Amino acid sequence: MSTTVRWSPRRELVSMREAMDRLLDEGLGEKRVRGHDEARLPIDVYTTASEIVIIAAVPGLSAQDVKVILEDETLTIRGELSPPLENVEYIFQERSFGRFSRALTLNVPIDVDNIDATFDNGLLTLTLPKSVPTEPKTIKVKVKS
Repeated sequence: MSTTVRWSPRRELVSMREAMDRLLDEGLGEKRVRGHDEARLPIDVYTTASEIVIIAAVPGLSAQDVKVILEDETLTIRGELSPPLENVEYIFQERSFGRFSRALTLNVPIDVDNIDATFDNGLLTLTLPKSVPTEPKTIKVKVKS
């Protein structure tokens, strides 16, 4: 038995609107800042001939509140912004809070012994010096006698 359903443009528009609302609420695939999920830390990255520089704004945190880890080729920055005040009625509440992290895969060799991390007025600046590439070594093949 088949059921015929009458097409309704209005119903289609409502469905599309609900889908767009869900998409925007979910942050286009990123985890939401509010709640218990980790937010993606926005960063600026630039490179020079000798280094990679990463700058992240983490207002309200101290250097001890931010964790930076370099493991293999992955650099990770983590921290947590304090939740808003409780028992108050906000007129505006626009600042983000909760856990955040950002992981970057570095595509160049880094001199890990000379990485510099500074914190100034809520700006974390990581300076990663590039390793000097080693020249290929030619190995002479001997004939066994």
